[in-house]
Amino acid sequence: MKKFFPAEIGIPLIAIATLLLTACGPKTGEDQIRGLMDEAGRYIEKKDISGLMDMLADDYSDFRNRDKDRTRDMVQSYFDQFRGIVVHLLHTKIDKIDLPEAAIQTDAALSSGAAKALRRLVPVSTDNYRFKITLIKKQGRWLITYAEWTPIGIEELFPESLTILKKLFPDN
Repeated sequence: MKKFFPAEIGIPLIAIATLLLTACGPKTGEDQIRGLMDEAGRYIEKKDISGLMDMLADDYSDFRNRDKDRTRDMVQSYFDQFRGIVVHLLHTKIDKIDLPEAAIQTDAALSSGAAKALRRLVPVSTDNYRFKITLIKKQGRWLITYAEWTPIGIEELFPESLTILKKLFPDN
């Protein structure tokens, strides 16, 4: 009787399947938080104010004491003012995760203007920001409870952020 999987094929396949299952296992808190930052960047680029506001906790405030409603108004005014917003999330540093809370810092390079495809052909100038964010995990989901942001120079970026920025814009 012929075996369906000979041992020389079956054993490596089992090993590969095991590696894939462990690699695709549950995301860590850090993975979830980094994914949340990526999601925020996508919402901003799409000018999806609802998606962005859903990421904020009901008791959210920022460094200027704006609540969720006032933040929505501020973000909408930016969306109305700038077209073609591009967010390059550079590096997210996890300062602490002490469930149910977390504190992070994220460097981002922001630009606006012509279509993204055109920007690849011409030199781009970005505005770099450092976001300091506090999160809370409620019902298995991370929500932003506090945010502050500061414009920073290229020399102030995290080393990991600078490396990513140089890869994104090698000619700048």
